[in-house]
Amino acid sequence: MTKTILIVEDESDLAGVLAYNADREGFSAIPVKNGAEALKILMDGPLPDIVLLDLMLPDISGIDVCRQMRAMDQTRCIPVLM
Repeated sequence: MTKTILIVEDESDLAGVLAYNADREGFSAIPVKNGAEALKILMDGPLPDIVLLDLMLPDISGIDVCRQMRAMDQTRCIPVLM
């Protein structure tokens, strides 16, 4: 089963490079551009195995996204790299 990485990055070039490298290593990458999109994916599922999270996002800070993840039972244990 392929592991999934949720990439939360508002800079398209950087998100593309991260997704490309994740795919090359056998992961399935889901790139999103802001915190609201990330939280929607996390609430609707399926859940990723790890989240790669930018700190400075255009709508919600990465810190706030992480706080909301830790507050939800279904996302509390998902590893986050910031």
